[in-house]
Amino acid sequence: MKLIFEKSISGRTGFSLPASDVAEYKLSDGALRAAAAELPEVSELDLVRHYDALAARAYGVDSGFYPLGSCTMKYNPKLNETVAALAGFTELHPLQEPSSAQGALEAIYTLTESLKEITGMDDGTLQPAAGAHGEFTSLLMIGAYFKKKGEKRTKIIVPDSAHGTNPASAAMAGFEIVNIPSDANGYVDTEVLANAMTEEVAAFMLTNPNTVGLFEKNIGKISRIVHDKGGLLYYDGANLNAVMGIVRPGDMGFDIMHINLHKTFSTPHGGGGPGSGPVLCKKALAPHLPYPLVEKKKDGRFGYRKTSLASIGRVRAFQGNFLVEIRALAYIIALGREGIRDAAEKAVLNANYMKSLVSEFLTAPHKGACMHEFVASCEKLKEETGVSALDVAKALIDHGMHPPTIYFPLIVHEAMMFEPTETESRETIDEAVAALKEIVAQAKTDPESIKKSPLTTPVGRPDEVKAARKPILKI
Repeated sequence: MKLIFEKSISGRTGFSLPASDVAEYKLSDGALRAAAAELPEVSELDLVRHYDALAARAYGVDSGFYPLGSCTMKYNPKLNETVAALAGFTELHPLQEPSSAQGALEAIYTLTESLKEITGMDDGTLQPAAGAHGEFTSLLMIGAYFKKKGEKRTKIIVPDSAHGTNPASAAMAGFEIVNIPSDANGYVDTEVLANAMTEEVAAFMLTNPNTVGLFEKNIGKISRIVHDKGGLLYYDGANLNAVMGIVRPGDMGFDIMHINLHKTFSTPHGGGGPGSGPVLCKKALAPHLPYPLVEKKKDGRFGYRKTSLASIGRVRAFQGNFLVEIRALAYIIALGREGIRDAAEKAVLNANYMKSLVSEFLTAPHKGACMHEFVASCEKLKEETGVSALDVAKALIDHGMHPPTIYFPLIVHEAMMFEPTETESRETIDEAVAALKEIVAQAKTDPESIKKSPLTTPVGRPDEVKAARKPILKI
């Protein structure tokens, strides 16, 4: 496919404007470019066809099955898009006086209250722009909390199955990282945690259900270990969609957390954003929340709270990615209390159904029921045939589906992490498993053919290692 510049023909245009009846205004030389902007010269039809063809090459959750484990690439109801496109939301200016933005402030307030109820937390902010930003905000709050108490705590404990953003966010916030291994069954090793949990530790960062799709059955004990040493328990909300409406992080003993609105509550994510990573916390940490925070006044109107002197300050302009928040609010209102729980239950049901089928021909390192996602291993397949998890993932593309997450978590060799989400039908899951089974069978008879996949895409196999180490970000 040619680049748009390769389709350019000098003098060809995609528009026709009448002669201007306004006097020409000459800009000073300092306000002008040194040279004219280099733009392609194409007709409107060529332009539309070019970008429509590019769009057809893109694969998204609206295109087909997208079981990207740990990233919850779930279907986004189009109703949410309609609500977020309402003029009352899109035509606001962020510097408007609260008196002229009551609807927007009420939406922010209502969403915050809903998230507090869903998580069992006492207060929160919608400012952070993404999950990792929510982590960073939470860790700044944790640092401010201990500074106010006069305690010097310099370490954060992170399990080996954690998302990579956990240790990265903690390091950015100025903490030293203590990594602890999982036990043989994929859970937090409570003995190792107890030994690592000293009075130098500010917090233990944990995802529950964890990254291999298991609910930490010892969460009560974990909470006691951390709190008995005066530390805080941090909840990475990446997997909240497995337990929302069923159990609340605040009731498990967590003190502070972030939520991925762009994952759990249906807002589109991927391709660089936009995201949203609200932070929710217990009362003890609330004074450190970023400002401004919306409140409901005694007269029923909405405005901003008085800023706490202990606040960590702004972490994002205005109220975060506002239209992402509107989409999430629309999702919560549409589902209601019962629907939120039902979504979580169906996510867990679909994952367990898929796991039971996949376990017939791939190794499932963690036995028993999973939560919303599960990990399968291609390690044995690679030993027998030379076909890796990467090869299998590439072959799935030729079967019309997006590959699952591969090589994560690192504690499982040749890992493939599947998350079917709550909206996929049994028929879709059956088709996906059949494709996967066919690929595994082909790997045993003709492994070289699998290693050449994908064959149906515009680009076959790029050099992924070189792309990561020597990226070319511009031409």
